[in-house]
Amino acid sequence: MNNKKKVFNPDYNPNGAEGSLDTNKLPWIPLTNVDGLSIKPVRASSESGMFSLIFKLDANSSFPTSIYLGGMDLLVLSGQLSYEQDGEESILAPGTWGFIPANSKVNSIKAIDDCEVLANFYSGVAFLDEKDSIKSILTSIDMLQLAKNNKIPLVPNSSAECWERGPEEAYDGPSEPLTIASSNAKALVSSDSGSVISSNVTHPHFVDTREIPWLVMPSMPDVGLKLLRVSEETGFVSMIVKHNGVALPHTHIGASDFLVLNGALGVRSGPPEGYGPGIWFYEPAGARHEATQRVTDEDLIYTANIYGPLVFDSGPGTPVEAVVSWLDYKTMAEESDVKLAPNTNLNDTSLLAWAPL
Repeated sequence: MNNKKKVFNPDYNPNGAEGSLDTNKLPWIPLTNVDGLSIKPVRASSESGMFSLIFKLDANSSFPTSIYLGGMDLLVLSGQLSYEQDGEESILAPGTWGFIPANSKVNSIKAIDDCEVLANFYSGVAFLDEKDSIKSILTSIDMLQLAKNNKIPLVPNSSAECWERGPEEAYDGPSEPLTIASSNAKALVSSDSGSVISSNVTHPHFVDTREIPWLVMPSMPDVGLKLLRVSEETGFVSMIVKHNGVALPHTHIGASDFLVLNGALGVRSGPPEGYGPGIWFYEPAGARHEATQRVTDEDLIYTANIYGPLVFDSGPGTPVEAVVSWLDYKTMAEESDVKLAPNTNLNDTSLLAWAPL
């Protein structure tokens, strides 16, 4: 075995094996236990149990009643969903973002028309039958098996793993592009960028991202942020980013993931034309960027989940110039009066089993 492959690569220079996946080139894989539901898996961790995917729900189909064993965040990419909970209904149109806390029981999520949704599951989800008994559980192991069966190379979970695997053959099976690949996806999150059906949100865990203002950090005036959720418990931050400048050299102390919605992202050893809508990235903890920028004149807009601090400097070996963490994003939201999605649902009594004291 080549000993070089065993060496941790602190500069995250994996010889072109970028931690990204073009979801437009993936097929929709039906889930046999839920009618009308298909997925494109992009990441699954056998260590944490977290997994990420894009799902498609056919018109008039529904997620069954479910209990989320960990949190789940989502962004509606196309179509409309009806979310019913606590006797109220929300209409989730394209551009709606939401966070469902751990242990939440959700009665139903129904597709009004064909829908495509980006979703990150922090643990498994239990699907229930009509009697509220567990019918099946969807976990990261299922994602790993689905990817293996369909020969889909999921993104690596660590810098070392990316370094060890080296360049891999790309998926070359049947492909079904996302709707956003051929539409004005900027309109999902910007109210001045075309017509998109408005959401009717009555539940506090969902927000229409077009109604959230772009915030700017003084150190990065060409980067706008729509802050969605900040967890003081985990340090996780969710946001939409408009990235029209060049990010300073930085290291991801915690991991992060992105989905490009508009424009083209230039990063590391990627192609000169950059990465466009539908490209999903996972930056493992320790990943480093000497420069990240747009490579066209279009606004570069992407989703972002940040799972730890970012450390900025002037280049390899130079002193740390700034550390940006959840504290900074929380302060930005408070100073700008941005209402963040709540991290818990204290009124939820949905656990399947309990032990009396």
